[in-house]
This record gives sequence, structure tokens and C-alpha cells, in this order.
Amino acid sequence: MDTDDESTPFYAWIFLGVGIIAVSSAGAVFQQMSEVPPILRSMWRLSGTSIILLPGFIFQYRNFNFSNDSIKKLDVQIILISSIFLAAHFATWVWSLDHTSLVHSLLFVTSNPLIVVVFMPILGTAVRRGHVLGALVGFAGAGITLIDIESGGEVTLIGDFAAFLGAVTVVVYMFAGRYLRSTRKFPIFVYAFPVTFFATIWLIPITIILEGTSFTNVLPNMAIFGWTDLAWLPFIAYLSLGPGLLGHTGINTAFRWISPIVVSTLLLFEPVAGALIGYFLTGETVLGFWTLIGGIMMITGAFMVKVEEAASELVETNVVENTEQSVS
Repeated sequence: MDTDDESTPFYAWIFLGVGIIAVSSAGAVFQQMSEVPPILRSMWRLSGTSIILLPGFIFQYRNFNFSNDSIKKLDVQIILISSIFLAAHFATWVWSLDHTSLVHSLLFVTSNPLIVVVFMPILGTAVRRGHVLGALVGFAGAGITLIDIESGGEVTLIGDFAAFLGAVTVVVYMFAGRYLRSTRKFPIFVYAFPVTFFATIWLIPITIILEGTSFTNVLPNMAIFGWTDLAWLPFIAYLSLGPGLLGHTGINTAFRWISPIVVSTLLLFEPVAGALIGYFLTGETVLGFWTLIGGIMMITGAFMVKVEEAASELVETNVVENTEQSVS
């Protein structure tokens, strides 16, 4: 992949820009659906995305070379585990949007680079100084943002904690996806559709039990298939096509021309973009002084982790290349 600025086509930046704006808008759009219980909202979003992914899954599945790349029992287990954590990610994050400010929800749910550092020793990955310093700065910033919590205010500890759980669960989902996509060479739709579909299935009994929804409720905002109602269909269509398809597709496409560290760095500003989109939709946003200071620290800490990751990958690549040259 050639990622020099001179060889990067302009439309690659368009793909990336559209992708970042699309994924950043999801939180604000979810908040516009506050009449719908949060877990049901999450299930609707995953339902719509499953439908969007289905044609690609059918095409890639039919062309998947089973003789050379057979799906193993472990692959199926990882898909199921990944779907559980994807369902948990959406349920906890969307729930947080109803119980804390949009800015706090986005800051905590996108703190996954900091959480990855905690998982690294468990996975046997080397933890370097940059990882530790970045995590310390980021988590310190998270603590500082909590100073803006006030009794009866829009920012709440339970809401922030739910968004943080959304970040923790998405890390497991990301690791599972990395294994199946990179190690097992699963085509994108062969992986994404079953994970999204099963995540939808897991949320159905949960929303029925916890939120009192049902398949037969006459109120669309309390029905499992209520997203097909004209009042809610535009929201789900946008969330499925925008953040669900164009967002991730645009970002993944940009990786072909733009350095991963550049893409990852720009994605760290999702809370900023999401807050601006929320402001344009509602005309107001909650941004306390300590949230501003702590939020900058969280983004800075995540950036430090990403830089250390890029440096580590560069060192590993150079070692491999030097070893190959010495052998040849």
C-alpha cells in the first residue's frame, strides 16, 4: 500500500471524510429516537444493518473456497462470541445516550484504544512505554471529566459507565474480527453478516424482558418490528446505510491509500464531530469545563497509544525485512 501524500487520490479523503462523519452522527441520531427504548433501538439498528449486509454475504459465501478455507468449529464459536459482545456494545452505548450527555457518551465509548492497553498483557502482546503513558493520560482525563457530574444534571456516573462498557465490549468484538479477517481470511460480509444477525437475535429476548416490548404491540415504538413504521423507518434506514454501511465501508476503503495511523488518528476526533452534529440537530450541547480538559486528555492519550502501535508495527516490519534479506 502506497500511502505517500503525493500518490493519495483526492477521493480517498472523500471516502474517509464521509465515513467519519457518518459514524460520528450515529449518537445524535439515536438520541432523536428517545421515545424508543434503548435496547429496542439497538436491535432495530442491527436488524437494518443485517438486511443491508445480506446480499454481500450471499455473494461472498457462494464464492468462498471451502476446500482451502473451510470454516472450523472454532470460527463459528468466535462468530457467536463476537455477536454477543457486539449486541452488548450497542445495548450499553445506546442506553448511555439516554443517561448522560452526548459528549460524555461519545468520549467514553470511543476510549477503546486505552482499553486495548489493558488487554495487551492478557493476549501476550508487548506493552511499551508509549502504551502505558498514553493509557495513564487517557484514564486520568476520563477521571477529570467526571468532575462535571452534578446531582440531577445531564451528565451522570451510571451513563458514563454504560458508555465505557460499550467501549470494553467493542474491544472484544474488534479482536474477534481481527482474528477472523486477518488470520482466517474471512471475506468481510461472510464475517459481518452472521455477527450482526446473531447480535440482533440476542437483543430480542432482552428487550422483551427488560423493556416490555413485544412482537404484537400496537405501538410501533414498543414493537420488535416497529422500525418498519413510517415514523421510524427513515431513522433506521439512515443508521443502517450511513454509519452501518457507508461509514465503515468508507473508512475501510480509505485504508487502501491512507496510512492506518492517519485514519486512526482522525477517528479519535469522532466525539468532537459527533458533538458538532448533535449541536446542529438540536441547537444545544452540554460541554462543561472539566469535560473539555478531560476530553482533550482522553483523545491525547488515545493518540499516544496509536502512535506507539504504529511505531511497534514499523519496528516489527523492519526486523522481518532485515531477517528475510539476511537469509536470502
